[in-house]
Amino acid sequence: MIRSMTGFGEASAHIDGAHYFLEARSLNNKYFKASIRLPDDLQGLEAPLEAILRRRLARGAITVTAKCSDTSESAAYEINCEALSSYIDQLGKLRQIVSGQATFDAGALLDLPGVLQAPADNQAAHDRARHALSDLLNAALNDLIAMRQTEGEALAQELMKHHDVIVDRLGIISERAPQVVEEYHQRLRSRVEKMLQSVGATVEPGDLIREVAIYAERSDIAEEIARLSGHMEQFRQLVTGDSEEPIGRTLEFLAQEMLREANTLASKSSDADLSRCAVEIKGAIDRIKEQVQNAE
Repeated sequence: MIRSMTGFGEASAHIDGAHYFLEARSLNNKYFKASIRLPDDLQGLEAPLEAILRRRLARGAITVTAKCSDTSESAAYEINCEALSSYIDQLGKLRQIVSGQATFDAGALLDLPGVLQAPADNQAAHDRARHALSDLLNAALNDLIAMRQTEGEALAQELMKHHDVIVDRLGIISERAPQVVEEYHQRLRSRVEKMLQSVGATVEPGDLIREVAIYAERSDIAEEIARLSGHMEQFRQLVTGDSEEPIGRTLEFLAQEMLREANTLASKSSDADLSRCAVEIKGAIDRIKEQVQNAE
């Protein structure tokens, strides 16, 4: 099953007075690339969240943004009374030096280093956040993957249109190729006979057959047709198959091989009809190469 690399998902939850929100976005990328944005006090969760992303997504540039606001009593920072008392004693000495004219704001005192400290059970809150964000990430990825699958279905339909064009033109080329050799035989025979009639000579059948055989060998495209037909069958199986494995990079490589065979086929085509079909095949393969870059 083909999936796109573009998707979006989000999830949120209220747990023990804390509100968690997470969103995940993914865009095209040749490889897997994760960018995880977390609150400062939750930066340690980046590694486990990235592990979830790698387990569920194979390719794409994925951006995860998480936010957390805790309104419970346990979120309150504790005042370090000893540190605050030390600051007040030092400020008292300063007031004596300036003859009692200095005033101090209580809010400013709380901003001094070491006065406010994280809650003693901060580890418990950290563990709670880890479980919450892991669950939210999996929920958001469910929506993101569902969107990727929906877009992948549309992508598969478009790719199969180009596949059908290539297969149709290959059928025309397969039927036309033997006729081209026979037509060359007739044209060559006619030209040689006209030239020799002026001098009263005749053409030797063996010489004519040898020349036609050389032309047929030089313009033989049976091998290219067979290989390209094989590539198209593999392409069809990948695009329409039910495998959950990512196939984007396989399709990119296969499209390169298809184009290589099409280029060789076009270079050997001396007939106008064959050349036109070869050009149409190359155009369809180019469009396939562009579109499979969006496949996971």
